[in-house]
Amino acid sequence: MTAEITPIKTAAETGLAGAFAALRGGFADDPIAARREAAFRRFEAQGLPHRRVEEWKYTDLRALMRDVKPLADTPVADAKARAKGAGSIFATIDARRIVFVDGAFVAELSDLAALEPGLRISSLADVLSRGPAELAEHLAAGPAEGDVAYSLNTAFMGDGAVVEVAAGARIARPLHLVFIHGAARATAVFTRSLVIVGAGSDLTLLESHEGPDGVDYQVNTALDLVVGDGARLNRVKVNAEGDAALHLATLSASIGANADVSDFAFLTGGLVVRNQMFVRCAGAGATLNLAGASLLTGKQHGDTTLLVDHVAGGCLGRELFKSVLDGASRGVFQGKIIVRPGAQKTDSRMMTRALLLSQDAEADNKPELEIFADDVQCGHGATSGALDENLKFYLMARGIPEPEAESLLIQSFVGEALETVPHEDVRDALAAATLRWLGGRP
Repeated sequence: MTAEITPIKTAAETGLAGAFAALRGGFADDPIAARREAAFRRFEAQGLPHRRVEEWKYTDLRALMRDVKPLADTPVADAKARAKGAGSIFATIDARRIVFVDGAFVAELSDLAALEPGLRISSLADVLSRGPAELAEHLAAGPAEGDVAYSLNTAFMGDGAVVEVAAGARIARPLHLVFIHGAARATAVFTRSLVIVGAGSDLTLLESHEGPDGVDYQVNTALDLVVGDGARLNRVKVNAEGDAALHLATLSASIGANADVSDFAFLTGGLVVRNQMFVRCAGAGATLNLAGASLLTGKQHGDTTLLVDHVAGGCLGRELFKSVLDGASRGVFQGKIIVRPGAQKTDSRMMTRALLLSQDAEADNKPELEIFADDVQCGHGATSGALDENLKFYLMARGIPEPEAESLLIQSFVGEALETVPHEDVRDALAAATLRWLGGRP
């Protein structure tokens, strides 16, 4: 006789089940109601991921997420007022701002006037309530399907940006999606965005997430990205969440033939952050540059998890991620490159480097390759270590004080990753943010 084992649900898992049951009644006219239900059933079967789940072994969400916060309410006037200065890291860039406060689109703070030809911007809530139905078909249909955090987002998603760039359109002005937690209390926010970049078009997409310190709010955000053949996309995501926040972010991207995609993730905020990317090179000849920089201190936990799936041949992939870890912070990098049997002539390389500034900092790096083709060039590497004492001595011997010498070396370390950002003004803004972080070091 075999006894059936029923795992004990945590308070957070029980709270999520109750929250979904309360929402289910409002899904009667939702075009993706069945998809929501299936996604929550996947989560219910798996539960919150823990250290025995290989993909989450370094970020035990069951232990880190002790409870679930109530879903965010419609933002009030005070929350909207606090949002006016959000996204200041890109203040020097002439970008079109689309603002979301506590997960809800705020039209009066957004710039929707005189959209460029070929550009259409909507809110996800409007698309789900009024259509068009074909847009909803892109949701939860990408390579991230099956991931637990992404499934939760599919079940609970309420609002977000829907951006459509017509084939051949060149959108010169960057688009800035601003997400801010404006409530004074801890709530849970589930935002979902969909960006469709048509064949042969060009878009620069900026994304910033921030909130107040001292409030243990929870964010689960996801972006479904579809890049057409021959299109060009430059995306930069900045995480400056409050010092007690939990932030889960998922990128689910499908890249067409001969497309050129650059993605950069810049992390300085949040207590527990997992930034995961699922990227499928579905068309031949695509170029993919994924990079990021994490600047962590205190007890921050920053996890970058990456899966690049080369389905078509002749693609070029470059991945470079840097982490600067101070205090008792922990940096995690998990990267996997998969080359499918038909993806011959793939050239894909991945590198992660961690710089530990204290004895209590920890770096966990796990790069992987799965190659099922025989005519490829693929490689990966991982390093971790302290500042080079010889270089620091060289600078100090020329009259540079020790703190400044350390800052120069850290800037140089991070700068290699920043140089991968194609947009010069955005690159300068990230460099300035790095200097501010260094200025706040004890």
